[in-house]
Amino acid sequence: MPIKDEDRSRTLNHWDTLVARMMTPGVVQIPGDISVTEAASLLEREQMPCLLVKDTESHFGLMTPADIVKKVVAQGLEPDDIEVRTIMTRPVQFIEYDRMIDEASTLMMATGAPILIVTKQEQPVGVLTARDLILSPKRSRTNIPATLSTIEGTGPGADHRAIIVQLSHVGASVESPTSLLPDTRVSLNFSLPDLTSPLTIRGTVLSRCDQTRGTGTSPFTSISNIDVQFADLSPTDQARIKAWVLQNMPKSSDPD
Repeated sequence: MPIKDEDRSRTLNHWDTLVARMMTPGVVQIPGDISVTEAASLLEREQMPCLLVKDTESHFGLMTPADIVKKVVAQGLEPDDIEVRTIMTRPVQFIEYDRMIDEASTLMMATGAPILIVTKQEQPVGVLTARDLILSPKRSRTNIPATLSTIEGTGPGADHRAIIVQLSHVGASVESPTSLLPDTRVSLNFSLPDLTSPLTIRGTVLSRCDQTRGTGTSPFTSISNIDVQFADLSPTDQARIKAWVLQNMPKSSDPD
């Protein structure tokens, strides 16, 4: 049975509200016995909003810049002599990557936690902050031709035709006649309209939705709508995509 355009739009809008769309990919994890000085150096080098402290198998905490300022610097303590376990913020709030943004907002409000650790099958994969919910742009609807290449081992695999139908600085929804399994590592090659330099971005397939199209603008009759989470995105490329998405988001007065 063909998938109607309004059904496709509803699916994309649903995906657009997932935690995975707003999170910062990656989690830096440290043991509880390292010094605050080492933790501060890691925060600066990795440019992350927090570090996940794993003190024991079941005992976690967060180390943030605010913890260092309030609990060490403001107290006149020597950071070389303080272990992170003694000042880390507890408890840590976790949320699965495929939960809705509304659930993340509710969890933050209920617990007072400004930071959530995002998990996939109980493994940390990203960080979601209250600032992300406020400042991160939604995905912009697009129609950008792309090449989706699988990554096998350390080298490239097969190339597939694709069209990017939604884009943000953390991921994309991609239509392709080729169905790829979740957790497949891929490389997405495309050029943003009005920008000359092409982008090559690595990522991981989070999910897919196989459809048969009867009408619409897609050149593919039988397609997979593949959800790709970007990984190892350089600050320059991230800034380029963020700026492009913001410029191409519909105005508040425009119809969806």
